[in-house]
Amino acid sequence: MVFPSGEQYEISAAGYSAVVTEGGAALRTLGHHGRDLVDGFGEDEMSTKGRGQLLMPWPNRIRDGRYSFGGKDLQLGLTDPGTHTASHGLARWAAWTLEEHTATSVSLVHRVMAQSGYPWAVDLHVLYDLTAEGLVVTQTATNLAPEPAPYASGAHPYLCVGDAIEDLELHLPARERVVVDDRMLPTGTRPVSGDDDFTAPRRIGDLELDAGFGGLVHVDGRATTTLVDPATGRGVALWVDEHHRWLQVFTPPADGPRRGIAVEPMTAPADAFNSGTDLVTLAPAGSPGDELSVSWGIQAL
Repeated sequence: MVFPSGEQYEISAAGYSAVVTEGGAALRTLGHHGRDLVDGFGEDEMSTKGRGQLLMPWPNRIRDGRYSFGGKDLQLGLTDPGTHTASHGLARWAAWTLEEHTATSVSLVHRVMAQSGYPWAVDLHVLYDLTAEGLVVTQTATNLAPEPAPYASGAHPYLCVGDAIEDLELHLPARERVVVDDRMLPTGTRPVSGDDDFTAPRRIGDLELDAGFGGLVHVDGRATTTLVDPATGRGVALWVDEHHRWLQVFTPPADGPRRGIAVEPMTAPADAFNSGTDLVTLAPAGSPGDELSVSWGIQAL
């Protein structure tokens, strides 16, 4: 029998423990001294709603799956038929290959072959590393093609503190919210205000969010989101490096279970293959700029 997400790679250090899967190189579980820090998925389940997945070589949606690059008009498969978009890249359902597995870390690789809609071969690499400071995730892409390739990356962890989010306080270091149309595609940005202003910690309550945030405030190279239970002081923090200028935040609908909140690190916003906003161009193979590494992490509070 093969688990829905394939092989399971367990790591632990300093009270932290995690399970990373062969399928999508996903973060299935992460805990600290027995307390869940992410709302993941079971060993006998597949990931739902992006839980723990890596979003490469682009995060979020591409309008109609169409874009132009290097003088070519390209068409990707529509993996989100409801919005008629290509969603969350090409690697989240792939079987990744184990590179190295130690007691405290695991690294996996996946080669995206040139294909319809993305005609470049790109090597993807991820390292999950646990220390006393928590989990550090490093995502790397290396262009193997003789031509430049468009690239952005993201990840899809669901943070949790206890079994419900309503009474938790969320702090987002974001000064802008992405304005979207009825297909969740960007039309611009505006300053955060009212219900989407979490620049100071604020109770989530019954608020429903599925929004992109930008204008992140990085301090000493990191922008940090926190989710805290004010009754106990326990919480979880997600930090992103300066390559990550965007976060997508999603709360499950109020009429169902609301155990976790997705806080998705992104190097570029939705539809960056068309807008060009913070899109990275990987240089041709073997030349300076043909590789990009970015990092983010999660720690207990």
